[in-house]
Amino acid sequence: MSYRRWFRSFLGAERLHFAAHSHHLWPDVTHDAHDRAWRDAAEHADHKWDLVLGEVVPETQGHVAARIGLPDPTTIAIAPNTHELVNRLVSSLPQPLRILSTDGEFHSFRRQADRWEEAKLAFVDRVPVEPFATFPDRFVDAAHDGHDLVYVSHVFYDSAYAIPDLAGLVDALPLDPVVVIDGYHGFMAIPTDIGPIGHRVFYTAGGYKYAMAGEGVCFMHCPPGVVSRPVDTGWFAGFGALEGEQIGVPYPRDAARFWGATFDPTPLYRFNAVQRLLDTEGIDVAAIHDHVMGLISRFVAGLAGSQALGELIPSWGSVEERGHFLTFRGPDTARLHDRLDAAGVVTDRRGDRLRIGFGIYHDEGDVDSLLGIVRSL
Repeated sequence: MSYRRWFRSFLGAERLHFAAHSHHLWPDVTHDAHDRAWRDAAEHADHKWDLVLGEVVPETQGHVAARIGLPDPTTIAIAPNTHELVNRLVSSLPQPLRILSTDGEFHSFRRQADRWEEAKLAFVDRVPVEPFATFPDRFVDAAHDGHDLVYVSHVFYDSAYAIPDLAGLVDALPLDPVVVIDGYHGFMAIPTDIGPIGHRVFYTAGGYKYAMAGEGVCFMHCPPGVVSRPVDTGWFAGFGALEGEQIGVPYPRDAARFWGATFDPTPLYRFNAVQRLLDTEGIDVAAIHDHVMGLISRFVAGLAGSQALGELIPSWGSVEERGHFLTFRGPDTARLHDRLDAAGVVTDRRGDRLRIGFGIYHDEGDVDSLLGIVRSL
């Protein structure tokens, strides 16, 4: 099945966009949603926040909770980016922090963790993600009493390797540290149910990638009772108590304790519109995953073992699950990326790794066109 009809505006440009893992194209319904946000602001002015906090935000929380298997939408905190949510969480942990993480985390956390170490605010133990087959066992073995924070990706941004049993890995960790799952490259791509571990993990993701809603709408699931009073706090966390006498620094019990300050609600309108489209069409994450993995399989088969793009990591068939992009490692990554770009193919690279991402807006014709261009190179 082709879903290209949902993306007519973004697909109108002369390009083959194979960077869904970086910036997924937006469905056409987001245009009207964007406009709806403007019209609501014009109609309600100052009172638009009654609408945003009373209707728009709860709808967003409900969609997120349903997609990741959570029973209570009020455990979802909203922010323009995941970086501020993670920093807000860390603000209440003892310093210097002892952190367990990996050498494959996205730049946002990697850079921040490096700076914490530089400022002697943290000590970080980084477990190599490769070899992929042994990563879960090695990561659990590295966890020991004394870590304050465990931070690990569900799907790693530089390889598409996905932890095969996320709940099992979390259950095997010590009970003491705060656990954060970076779900950004898995959310709305790989069917994810954090319900069994939702009582102890923080889970972050957002709209820029497979949620198809663009920048500015991110979230964090915040387990009840864990880190109840973040030091880094915005005035929206006290929104419900503004009209009364301000005594001390009160916090709500739900995820609103992690809210920041004034934000642009427009991205939430886009996110909600995409989720409603999927629900109306009867398309769940499993259907998206099946569609995309079929296209990825077609592309890999079309390469027929060729090393033209470099070494595929993880190798095909070597892992139980992978994200919605393929990572090729080799010495000619920069040249290949530039030649693909000159041929009208949008990909991206990270160092010696070329990433080619697939989305629901692709069909078999797009894959065959990409294969033709790759062969011509």
